[in-house]
Amino acid sequence: MITAAQMRAARALLGIDQRQLAEMSGVSLPTIQRMEASEGTVRGVVDTLIKVVEALDRAGIELIGENAISAGGGRGVRLRQGKAPQDT
Repeated sequence: MITAAQMRAARALLGIDQRQLAEMSGVSLPTIQRMEASEGTVRGVVDTLIKVVEALDRAGIELIGENAISAGGGRGVRLRQGKAPQDT
């Protein structure tokens, strides 16, 4: 669904810290910290993961899956066209 590296990269694109992501998603700060500290794909309660992914989506983040079409291949994140970090 989402990797810890994607979460960190998404935050960097948006220019937000872990606390701000927690507030945006309605998830506790310790939960965000645990998610970002995990190895590989983030594991946890599905509802919590969905909240984070949906918050990132609302902010303009597009998650690129392992098998998605991407110039460089592999997983990643990108900011949707027309969205700027200050729009969040």
